[in-house]
Amino acid sequence: MIRRSLLLSATAVLMLAACGQGAEKKAGAAPLLVGATAVPHAEILEVVKPILAAEGVPIEIKVFNDYVQPNVQLAEKRLDVNYFQTKPYLDEFNIARGADLLTVAGVHVEPLGIYSKKHTTLAAIPNGAQVVLPNDASNTGRSLLLLQGAGLITLRDPTNPLQTVRDIATNPKGLKFQEVEAATIPRILPQVDAAVINTNYALDAGLKPKTDALSLEGADSPYVNYLVARPDNQNDPRVQALANALRSQAVKDFIAKKYDGAVIPAA
Repeated sequence: MIRRSLLLSATAVLMLAACGQGAEKKAGAAPLLVGATAVPHAEILEVVKPILAAEGVPIEIKVFNDYVQPNVQLAEKRLDVNYFQTKPYLDEFNIARGADLLTVAGVHVEPLGIYSKKHTTLAAIPNGAQVVLPNDASNTGRSLLLLQGAGLITLRDPTNPLQTVRDIATNPKGLKFQEVEAATIPRILPQVDAAVINTNYALDAGLKPKTDALSLEGADSPYVNYLVARPDNQNDPRVQALANALRSQAVKDFIAKKYDGAVIPAA
């Protein structure tokens, strides 16, 4: 009986130790690594960080200043998810790189804007003005649609989101277009007549889209920013928890208060 009792006690100790190791492993689990651009994506992620921590889902935010590396590192499994891009941009990346990244949840819209440090209205932009556009295909096409909506140009296909400057049908002012990496455009804005700038980079540069933009996409813009994952982890409960948190009322309230219309929660 004594030997049996000792055996049972030893078994119980081993079971408790195993449970303790499991709990310790869970508590010390690696955080979900999320790639994002600084504004507004990383700021929004900071809001959901404590919400997820309370659910036992720690996240670590890795900030990027370009649109390429967050997808490259996600495809290479150096990130778990990323949050910075629209679906047209993602589709373009997947085709160009042979990747299969996919959207998990739409979070917000960042209206694209036309900005100028030299002119206060679209009408004041002179003939032959130099206008800078983002150089990635999805944002170039999107910029051209914005310029068309502002009455500065017309396009051969008024609705195609992937047009290039070669698809401009009429250019009454003879505008001269230069395509530049999106992240660098705010820095060169003072040197050109006008530029089309993504809202995240405009905010990061201290611009106020609602008051500083000469023209701005409307709230009905189809260019929603998504949380993006891979096929192998899109259904991971941690990824789904992050998606739910990003679409929560708390985040919608933060966006409305923080960005005053420069960022709009997705429907």
